Amino acid sequence: MAKEPNGFHEFAAARSASLFRTACLLCDDWHLAEDLVQTTLGKLYASWRRVQRAENPAAYARKVLLRTYLSHARKRSSGETPRERLPDTAAADSDQALRLTLLNGLAQLSAQDRAVLVLRYWEDQSVEEVAALLRLSSGAVRNRSMRALGRLREALGDELDVLIR
Repeated sequence: MAKEPNGFHEFAAARSASLFRTACLLCDDWHLAEDLVQTTLGKLYASWRRVQRAENPAAYARKVLLRTYLSHARKRSSGETPRERLPDTAAADSDQALRLTLLNGLAQLSAQDRAVLVLRYWEDQSVEEVAALLRLSSGAVRNRSMRALGRLREALGDELDVLIR
């Protein structure tokens, strides 16, 4: 039996929840998010020595998750996307309607636009960090952010005005 890489289990336990939360926001599918996190952890396990030497292993893991999600989205871009499903668990948030409205709006965006918005505004990444993750220029990230926010506002329409008041 192969020996576990030094420190991998501790890292995976510490980062799994954050990776899962990001994956849920990216794909809006609980089960797919679990699959994306498992695939990400598998890739990290396979290259754990390199990951440990990285300046920021958490950022490295987020980059692997993002690329795994974008790869999945490209492969399934012509497939069907299920909608109007019940959440796996009930949310305790008082802003549940706003949250669901925003998630539905995000689901209408392209994978790249969604990734930019989630990384910039949910994960609070800088323009430069998002640019590095997505292999874009900083200007392209700013431009895509602006356009994606416009598309999100358009997708939400009057629903957002009603919920924010």
